[in-house]
Amino acid sequence: MSDIDNDGGVSGLGWFLAGLGVGALVGVLYAPKAGKETREDLVASALDARDKAAVLAQQAQDRANVLAAQGKQQVSEYVDRGKEYYDRGRTQWAQYVEKGKGLVQEQQDKVAAAVNAGKDAYASTTGSTGESHS
Repeated sequence: MSDIDNDGGVSGLGWFLAGLGVGALVGVLYAPKAGKETREDLVASALDARDKAAVLAQQAQDRANVLAAQGKQQVSEYVDRGKEYYDRGRTQWAQYVEKGKGLVQEQQDKVAAAVNAGKDAYASTTGSTGESHS
């Protein structure tokens, strides 16, 4: 069930009005009053029921407004937290990309140095200057 039903909101209002109607009917049947007095009592009871129903409706509306405001606040907090996580992840990703670029460049430099060392070693053992002989 919803929170409104559990807190005695809409369901409570229905039961209240039903009880009020039964009470008024019992009062009319057992009241030793004249017709005019009974009608006046019924009108007074109906007006009282209307006023109580208006109070209950206002309380329900106020509660709904409070819950809506809380919901908006929570959504705003979750959005802000999500943006923070996104920005943090994006920053970390950029750092990893830069680190990866550095590692690739470092490996390229090592390979180039190894190739040059190999050429130098070959040239020193063969007495060649690195020019091709056809």
